[in-house]
Amino acid sequence: MIIWSSLSKLEKKTALSRPAMANSQQLKQTVGEIIASVESEGDAAVINFTRKFDCPDLQSLVLSQENIDTLASSVTAEVAGAIDIAFNNIKAFHDAQLPSDIALTTTPGVNCELRFTPLDAVGLYIPGGSAPLPSTVLMLGVPALVAGCENKLLCTPPNKQGLIAPEIAYAARKCGIEAIYLCGGAQAIAAMALGTDSIPQVDKIFGPGNSFVTEAKQQVSLRADGAAIDMPAGPSEVLVLADEFADAEFVASDLLSQAEHGPDSQAILVSNSETLIEAAKAAVERQLSTLSRADIARPAMENARYILADSVDDAILVSNAYAPEHLIVQIEDARSLLPKIKYAGSIFLGPWSPESAGDYASGTNHVLPTYGYAKNYSSLGLLDFMRRYTIQELSADGMRNLGPAIMALASAEGLDAHEQAVALRMQKLGMQKQANVSDKGDS
Repeated sequence: MIIWSSLSKLEKKTALSRPAMANSQQLKQTVGEIIASVESEGDAAVINFTRKFDCPDLQSLVLSQENIDTLASSVTAEVAGAIDIAFNNIKAFHDAQLPSDIALTTTPGVNCELRFTPLDAVGLYIPGGSAPLPSTVLMLGVPALVAGCENKLLCTPPNKQGLIAPEIAYAARKCGIEAIYLCGGAQAIAAMALGTDSIPQVDKIFGPGNSFVTEAKQQVSLRADGAAIDMPAGPSEVLVLADEFADAEFVASDLLSQAEHGPDSQAILVSNSETLIEAAKAAVERQLSTLSRADIARPAMENARYILADSVDDAILVSNAYAPEHLIVQIEDARSLLPKIKYAGSIFLGPWSPESAGDYASGTNHVLPTYGYAKNYSSLGLLDFMRRYTIQELSADGMRNLGPAIMALASAEGLDAHEQAVALRMQKLGMQKQANVSDKGDS
């Protein structure tokens, strides 16, 4: 147990430090070489990497529509129903995020507009690994569907048989994703960013992944011919704020549901109650022994932090300093604390709001900023699948009204051509006015 008030400033910083992300020169070089191979060899490189890491006998990167339909139809009724419920909730929440265009007259004769349009081509990356992730398909596919992205493609590593989990196929079909490609890792990111004969180039790449995927996303996003990415990423994390009224079993289950993501996941409990902390630690040990993924969760929990704060307000200050991906608030009258909570990717209020709800089916998006990026990045939302642009239209009166101010500012900045572009129009307007007066006099 860490007693927060006893720590120095440096010790507090250390207590909230994240695990070091793999950022070695070797990783950068390896990923760079993979991207270069995909750039020069296209499909052949992607297939070779996929045969090496995932499916030795892979013949094609494209998962046929027949296979997609067969896989999707093999999902059990129970799982299909659960995916349908999650889809409906996520879609409803993202439908509500549709923005409205803006049209405004800022000065008489000067009309300005803000409009929104969907991204044309988006690449959705779904990791492989020890468990299928249909929930991530929904979190990426639903906003792409609602935004109206015309071209949605999905990349995910195949199994040894050259297929994917039926749940992923079903969720993809729900989201209107017809193009599924059998590849993962840095090679999939490179293929989506640069394009190959089989995999079209996309404008933006979304989705989580391991250190190779994360590094590849960073590298392609820096290329002029690459693709934008959703957000920086690090290991997943949760911080639980709890007081003496919290249920220790609930607290432990929330810490463990985060820990089972991976051994580098971070789970932190901050409380003003030493009794609650001790009870939660004991509950963690009891529950851990019952988990099928205990071998994954245990290393993460060995690095868990249990922090004792002097008060609830101090506990919130600790949370704000950490800026967690997931913040669970199991404190009496949790909603009243919202004005004090500054930074979190997603907040779960009260004892009946586990992280699992947001991960799967409540409707909010589970793609969230990690590693402290919640201080300056937002959770994934509909606008990430759209772009905004502006329009301005000046009438002759608008130019007369605004022209002098534009010229004065351009002159102050020493940009003669800018000033001249307005001055010529002002002169033209003056000449037209004189001509109109003369014409009336002649008549």
